[in-house]
Amino acid sequence: MNKPLAASVAQVSDLASELNPNAPDGFICPASEIFDRDAIAAELAKALDPLSAEKDVRAATVSILGNARDAGRDAIATAFRSQPFASRPTTRAYAWLTDQIVELVLEVATQRLHPLPNPTEGEKLSLIAVGGYGRGEMAPESDVDLLFLTPYKITPWAESVIESMLYMLWDLKLKVGHASRTVKDCVRLAREDYTIRTSLVEYRYLAGDEKLAKRLGARLWSDLFKGTAGEFIEAKLEERAERHRKQGGQRYVVEPNVKEGKGGLRDLQSLFWISKYVNDVKDAADLVGLGVFSPDEFETFVTAEDFLWAVRCHLHLITGRATDQLTFDLQVEVAEAMGYTDHGGRRAVEHFMQAYFRQANSVGELTRIFLTALEATHTKSEPMLVRLLTRRKKAKAPYAIKQNRLTVADEDAFLADSVNMLRIFEEALRTGTLLHPDAMRLIAANLELIDEDMRQNKEARRIFIDLLLKHGNPERGLRRMNELGVLDAFIPEFAPIVAMMQFNMYHHYTVDEHTIQCISNLAQIERKELIEELPVASGILERGVNRKVLYVALLLHDIGKGRDEDHSILGAQIARKVAPRLGLSKKDCDTVEWLIRYHLLMSDVAQKRDISEPRTVRGFAKAVKSVERLDLLTVLTVCDIRGVGPGTWNNWKAVLLRNLYTATKDALQNGLEDLNREARENEAKRALRDELSDWSAKDLKVESARHYGPYWQGLPFAAHVIFANLLRDISDDEIRIDLMLDEDRDATRACFAMVDHPGLFSRMTGALALVGANIVDARTYTSKDGYATAAFWIQDNDGHPYEESRLPRLRQMIVKTLKGEVVARDALVSKDKIKKRERAFKVPTNITFDNEGSAIYTIIEIDSRDRPGLLYDLTRTLANNYVYIASAVIATYGEQVVDTFYVKDMVGLKYYSDSKRAALERKLREAIEQGSERART
Repeated sequence: MNKPLAASVAQVSDLASELNPNAPDGFICPASEIFDRDAIAAELAKALDPLSAEKDVRAATVSILGNARDAGRDAIATAFRSQPFASRPTTRAYAWLTDQIVELVLEVATQRLHPLPNPTEGEKLSLIAVGGYGRGEMAPESDVDLLFLTPYKITPWAESVIESMLYMLWDLKLKVGHASRTVKDCVRLAREDYTIRTSLVEYRYLAGDEKLAKRLGARLWSDLFKGTAGEFIEAKLEERAERHRKQGGQRYVVEPNVKEGKGGLRDLQSLFWISKYVNDVKDAADLVGLGVFSPDEFETFVTAEDFLWAVRCHLHLITGRATDQLTFDLQVEVAEAMGYTDHGGRRAVEHFMQAYFRQANSVGELTRIFLTALEATHTKSEPMLVRLLTRRKKAKAPYAIKQNRLTVADEDAFLADSVNMLRIFEEALRTGTLLHPDAMRLIAANLELIDEDMRQNKEARRIFIDLLLKHGNPERGLRRMNELGVLDAFIPEFAPIVAMMQFNMYHHYTVDEHTIQCISNLAQIERKELIEELPVASGILERGVNRKVLYVALLLHDIGKGRDEDHSILGAQIARKVAPRLGLSKKDCDTVEWLIRYHLLMSDVAQKRDISEPRTVRGFAKAVKSVERLDLLTVLTVCDIRGVGPGTWNNWKAVLLRNLYTATKDALQNGLEDLNREARENEAKRALRDELSDWSAKDLKVESARHYGPYWQGLPFAAHVIFANLLRDISDDEIRIDLMLDEDRDATRACFAMVDHPGLFSRMTGALALVGANIVDARTYTSKDGYATAAFWIQDNDGHPYEESRLPRLRQMIVKTLKGEVVARDALVSKDKIKKRERAFKVPTNITFDNEGSAIYTIIEIDSRDRPGLLYDLTRTLANNYVYIASAVIATYGEQVVDTFYVKDMVGLKYYSDSKRAALERKLREAIEQGSERART
């Protein structure tokens, strides 16, 4: 519940006085340790008295002030590092230190370099801080924005003073932004340019003629700010929308900009700018007295602002420049600087980023409350669509529609029934309205109503399930419930994954946002919006599945993340408790539990195994057991991959999943015994004969007889046709290559035919790595007459097929490498590098051998840190140890890659010997470690 208003306002008032930027004792360390004004002034006087030349005066001033500034900055930084969250006294300290420097520079310019004993009215000069510096808040590397204000056109004296000041400030290495204007200029230019207008909203007098500065303030308020609040607000909101669009458009960007991003400092500052403009607010605490924020909300404002400023200050100190982007490498360093530690199965950086995203979410809530308060006073217009609506929807009691948003008309009636804490979201979806901030405040202040009795309430269960199933737009209700804390109050097991960041390059969202994105994808498929893109999943839903099971499984599928245990196993255990509480039957609970336990199975099999291998499909079918479960798992897998982030889903993954689904469904319906190699081989040969009907019977017989069984089973029909043409009349010294777009798989297919020799597969991977190609799948077979037939599916760095114009260079490099004109091992040294911002990611290497997954091959799965030359290093190591590679399946997850090889030893047998497997694993690990070391230097 809210605190008593009188006590809270008093608290706010005390806080405001504590944060007074003019109070030298309110800094991160004593003011005397930062800058001793009297001592420095005396030192300056002593040094400058004997000097007369302007050059000498400037040099001595810069030397003394430069040393003082460095000492002050060091004192602030040292104190801040020992109190890493104390941003407010730190930013005030940096601003105060800058004030002292700038004011003394002005003194030297006006009293030593350009003294003017009796200035005329036109020769007055006022020095004013604007922008962030005007607000009295500075990070270590913030700009110093100055306004040199004159009453009339600038005089030669003022021009000389300004010029001398700027030279000294630049020599002091200050990043100065400056303008020289009259009061009239300021008003005129601010009217035309909102950036200038915003900077003047926060002007602060520093030194010089104070009356002139006050005249500027009076003129700005009377001639500009008064009566133009509406247009200023619209401009600021438009600017905010554009800023968010540039920064990724949503709060959970994996490398957020702490200043410009959604939920960042600029959003909080915009609220204050608007308040100052509309109500001439001097301090953010005044927003409580105006009724814009409650005392609790203002406390949230202060907490968020303090945290974001702390992050920004640490960024500046770590990089030594004005860095505001929390890149992956800097996230690790800032987390360490702020004292976060590894614990609970998660890295320090993940705990830090979870805290960051929670604060960003708080900023979003404050923004919504603030903007609606403006609408209530008609300072900000309602959205155009709202204004055009002529008919207002009716809300059921105890609700009402206010400013086209759902609010609570009778608070007592609402709070009397705890189920209303869920019912209000159902009513919002029914009426098609957003929640009013007043309603949001009421919900957030009464979350304790959602207790164990309410969670067990049948009506509450019904409403929650209906929110998922009945309104066609479940993500909207879930997202608002999540932001207000209702979702993790109703399902406490959800709380740990709220704003939980996964520190890798694969996941674009926090775990809770990923979950909501998954449900959004499922709703889109149900609304028939993705029929063309997802024909299999759309067909499954069209035929009908248990929707309740599917939605609940998606909601809970990652609920076990962030602990030491396997999140699939732990998530299934958690679901065993949560699903019955949501009212699911015993059978449905079992299915939900199974789906969560195996929610990665289909993705792993499709992307890390050779689907053409009969044992792959047979093993997967045995795990799934029924078409019903296959259907549910397929849709869940599609939604899970698509919910990872933009660009993660592509045709390649679609084809892999589609092929696995089709083969498994066929096996489940027609029997597993139908999955045999001989049948596939005969069918493939028959199809080839039909396609090459213009070939002579002799040539067809030669082609059909020259390949071993795995060739016919492992390659798609289109590749059989290409290789038949490449091998026809080939000579022993020829290298034949076919590069073609494979539209179905969203990749370029590269087929090679030549005389086989040891290490050839490795040289091919090296050639492709040299041109920057990402190999997503590869097959290589040796014919009975000694020719290598290898097929690679490759994509460019953006995950797309190669454009036609780039194929000639691709072909040229491949030929040069295969002929030995370019040695891949040497040429790759400069290309095989890990970018600095990506070096913070840790991916432990894991190597497994599997002799059961294939009838004739040992499957070696290598899970490691990806880099451009990794596949080449692995295949070269295998070749040097006389390992025959039949096929390679490559699955990439951001910085992590899983390379799977189907191999035999030099006499065509599996690797059954423990000692042989151990020796091979040791050599593979050595190759990975050596390559990784090289890539980081």
